[in-house]
Amino acid sequence: MLIKKLCVAWLMITGSYYLHAQQATAGNPVFPGWYADPEGAVFNQQYWIYPTYSAPYKQQVFLDAFSSPDLVHWTKHPAILDTQRVKWAHTAMWAPAIVYKDNKYFLFFGANDMQKDGAGGIGVAVADKPEGPFTDHLGKPLISEIRNGAQPIDQFVFRDKDGRYYIYYGGWGHCNVARLKNDFTALEPFADGNIYKEITPKEYVEGPFMFIRNNKYYFMWSEGGWGGPDYRVAYAIADSPLGPFERIGTILQQDTTVATSAGHHSVIQVPGTDEWYIVYHRRPLGETDRNHRVVCVDAMQFDTEGKIIPVKITREGVKARKLK
Repeated sequence: MLIKKLCVAWLMITGSYYLHAQQATAGNPVFPGWYADPEGAVFNQQYWIYPTYSAPYKQQVFLDAFSSPDLVHWTKHPAILDTQRVKWAHTAMWAPAIVYKDNKYFLFFGANDMQKDGAGGIGVAVADKPEGPFTDHLGKPLISEIRNGAQPIDQFVFRDKDGRYYIYYGGWGHCNVARLKNDFTALEPFADGNIYKEITPKEYVEGPFMFIRNNKYYFMWSEGGWGGPDYRVAYAIADSPLGPFERIGTILQQDTTVATSAGHHSVIQVPGTDEWYIVYHRRPLGETDRNHRVVCVDAMQFDTEGKIIPVKITREGVKARKLK
């Protein structure tokens, strides 16, 4: 009887693993739970996604992370950072951005839904591993003032070709860029003495993102209202990380047969290739709660002129793609 039970258990385990291993595509969403504002990255031969926990603001007191060897099978790393380790933050931890530098992982985040100077802002946490645990890097916000009308949220940190780091951020329809000191402890002025430069393109709302392809700077952002179905992503191409950024068009938006409110994205490039994925959130059909958002991944491609081909959002998601 014992041997029979063991055989049945073994068949159940191996059968379950076989079915899981044979999964052809990731499916969208790529992992369960209400999450939004995903930042995608590649560390240690793994794909990583760092999202906002999508819930009422007072419940947004932690950040989870997810890792995958192939974009299909994902592992959850819970509470890599929380308000217990960031004493100045007490609510609304949003839109993490991750950078690997000097053998450390730096996680930038917004907190407190700051409405006035000094009431919260953009912070920095640091860890030895991509899954944390992360601790507060500064003991205070990196940015805690409202400049050029930009609420200090939705930060993205970009490393330029010359090794300089820039932080792009901003809600309320305004986007700023600033230069980071090399140790990420403060901002440093541009050559003209200004700390912040406003670079807001037409129709910008929030969620900036930047990448380089063929020596061109692709600047992307979200438009519309995040709580409504018209949320979407647009982009511009420039010769400099400071722009100017002239809106080209929309490349991600709702499909009323698949999902609505597709926006606040990031981009993953498979290292050493011209393969690209867009990581974004959207609202499942039939959901009316604005916090009911899920993280999805779809392929992103370019035409012969280097323009982004509008992304088709899918239920199937992407095929397995292991890193070499």
